[in-house]
Amino acid sequence: MAKDVLCEVNNCQFWEEGNQCSADAIYVVSHTGETAENTRATDCKTFQPSESLS
Repeated sequence: MAKDVLCEVNNCQFWEEGNQCSADAIYVVSHTGETAENTRATDCKTFQPSESLS
């Protein structure tokens, strides 16, 4: 498992300074089933909008 998870989506409630993700777990899905051809074919389902920035 990855030790450091980076995230540049600073309006996510799990975003921390230094582009660190503070979520306990990360859930990523593919738009097309179980495989993806590139990063644009995926979504981070862990994302939750930050109340302080929304």
